[in-house]
Amino acid sequence: MEDPWSCVAGSNSTGKKRRPTCPGRARQPLLVEKKAGALGMAGPCSEMSEAWAVEPFRVAQSPPAAYYIPDFISEAEEQCLLQQIYSAPKPKWTQLSGRRLQNWGGLPHPKGMVPEKLPPWLQGYVDKVSSLGIFGGKLANHVLVNEYQPGEGIMPHEDGPLYFPTVTTINLGSHTLLDFYHPVTRGPQSGSQENPAPQTEEERHVLSLLLMPRSLLVLQEDMYVRYLHGIRPVTEDTVTQKVANAGVCGCAFGDTLPRETRVSLTIRHVPKVLKTSIILGRRK
Repeated sequence: MEDPWSCVAGSNSTGKKRRPTCPGRARQPLLVEKKAGALGMAGPCSEMSEAWAVEPFRVAQSPPAAYYIPDFISEAEEQCLLQQIYSAPKPKWTQLSGRRLQNWGGLPHPKGMVPEKLPPWLQGYVDKVSSLGIFGGKLANHVLVNEYQPGEGIMPHEDGPLYFPTVTTINLGSHTLLDFYHPVTRGPQSGSQENPAPQTEEERHVLSLLLMPRSLLVLQEDMYVRYLHGIRPVTEDTVTQKVANAGVCGCAFGDTLPRETRVSLTIRHVPKVLKTSIILGRRK
């Protein structure tokens, strides 16, 4: 029987062709700050246990604050993660309109989340993201795994108050464009009859971020609390002047990128966690 935790460096367990990248895309140098006592990596896919300095990766053309870290994980780690995700039992998947997902760590609820232990292959990346120090001294404890087929997406939304106001996303398998919008009831103008607030999706579109495979995105401050984010249900993306990090990704305006199957790990901290566990409907 194959070891469920094994990973072969450089293997492609999905059998898919390598994803297309933007013409001239070059791997960006990563600035890594080693700190004493950095969190160790528990997962079998992990290759490093260093604390990252995120400030050099701030997207300057974005409102505060978005950080885009290319090549946060290696290709071997990416394939290992995909293998583990697709090895999960079928009941772990929930089909939604435009995507399907796996929920790990518990179900967030206004009254508190009943915590569930993360599997080792996932805990390693929760630790790796937590080691960035972006959750206000807390550790991430919840992961949503989302799968998007080409042509699928998610409508503009906010993550809401159940989470610490920071969201992180590790991207696997394909690129996507993440679009940011003013809410319908809020805009750059006052909303008066002379200067009505923009209401159509195109008018409310502020900017986009190109998320390439193996990258990490961190959203905080206004980008978390003031703007909605979503993914358009299209089969290819065109790089426009509204893509704030196009240069970091090695893309030029006008480049067209066909989408393939994309999997994302959305890693967050849920502050309100119940100290009791529920077994067969009884509190323990």
